[in-house]
Amino acid sequence: MIFPERDNIKINRIIEEALLEDIGNGDITTDSIIAPSINKKAILINKEEGIIAGLEIAHLVFKKLDSTIKFGKKVKEGIIVKPHTTIAEINGSARIILQGERVALNFLQRMSGIATTTFKFCQKVKDYPVQILDTRKTIPGLRILDKYAIRIGGGKNHRFGLYDAVLIKDNHIAVAGSITSAVNLVRSKTSPLIKIEIEVQNLIQLQEALKAGVDIIMLDNMDLETMKQAVKLAKGKVLIEASGGITLDKVKEIAATGVDFISVGSLTHSVKALDISLEII
Repeated sequence: MIFPERDNIKINRIIEEALLEDIGNGDITTDSIIAPSINKKAILINKEEGIIAGLEIAHLVFKKLDSTIKFGKKVKEGIIVKPHTTIAEINGSARIILQGERVALNFLQRMSGIATTTFKFCQKVKDYPVQILDTRKTIPGLRILDKYAIRIGGGKNHRFGLYDAVLIKDNHIAVAGSITSAVNLVRSKTSPLIKIEIEVQNLIQLQEALKAGVDIIMLDNMDLETMKQAVKLAKGKVLIEASGGITLDKVKEIAATGVDFISVGSLTHSVKALDISLEII
């Protein structure tokens, strides 16, 4: 299994909910047309070039419906696949194949779209010592799958949720009264082993964050010239992350400023699904 054992329950629940949503009490079209005894072969084909991610999830969709169904992967995830390539073969009940088709494709297309877009960002900055990160801007309930797809595309995962890392944002600072106050409050209530990241929007805030002794500084929605100045001030003292409105056209020049990380919300919040279809043979 591609996921750690601790995540299996969560993955199974996601798939079960998706199947319940789509099939409900039964597929009235398929059940009316196709006898339970009819077996068929189907293939999954990608219609456009991209990185395939989520084949194991697609397999689990069909397996949930019928444990005897055969699912054979024909490509390796994380590698560019040319258009019109057969990426998997499915053998078994025609009813099951048709019942699971849309749910399997929904997962596979979205995850492959995320992986493909991530790969494009990573390729743009491959000549720089910078990592492309995801964000928490994921489809509610699907974060574990979205973040897996990021890794398949060559990106790295930022924090999974609010519980596993400290990131002090502008609204935290507004409530606390200042960057210094917010940092001190976090320090007083968390383990000294936990790294503290803080979001800054200008060079004045950057200077205060440096004095507060944080570990990572996020440069939020800074223009390129301000970002270059920020890197000059902070490089070697803290790790630096660029964030906010990062596009494929701009990511290379942002990487050239010397930041350590670039987080890209569009990898998951508005990604285009990869065109993949299922065809009965």
